[in-house]
Amino acid sequence: MTEIFLFILVLGSLIGMAVILYRKIPVLVQLPESSENLPSVAEMIEKSKERSKEEAKKITGAAKINHELYLQKILSKIRVLTLKTEHKTGTWLEKLRQKNNNHLKDDYWQELKKAKNGKKPA
Repeated sequence: MTEIFLFILVLGSLIGMAVILYRKIPVLVQLPESSENLPSVAEMIEKSKERSKEEAKKITGAAKINHELYLQKILSKIRVLTLKTEHKTGTWLEKLRQKNNNHLKDDYWQELKKAKNGKKPA
């Protein structure tokens, strides 16, 4: 039953990929063969930065926002979250250690010394 389901899933995925490829072939044919006319990644990043800065200026009240203060608030929230997580894992670890210590005997090391000397532990 599972094999049939997986076969149908793979077959459906392959058909879907074939349909997408069939629809995109005309667009792929129209692409230029050389990448000389295409902008570099760095240029695209710079353009997107400039565009986002221009869009941010259009928003009312955006000039009043102190971006460093906003970043500081986000970082302090992340710090608090990490501290809470660290404290919680520390408590779990402490509980596990206490649980494991209850299972060990107090005379563990003495038993090892006796076993090393050839005496049988009690």
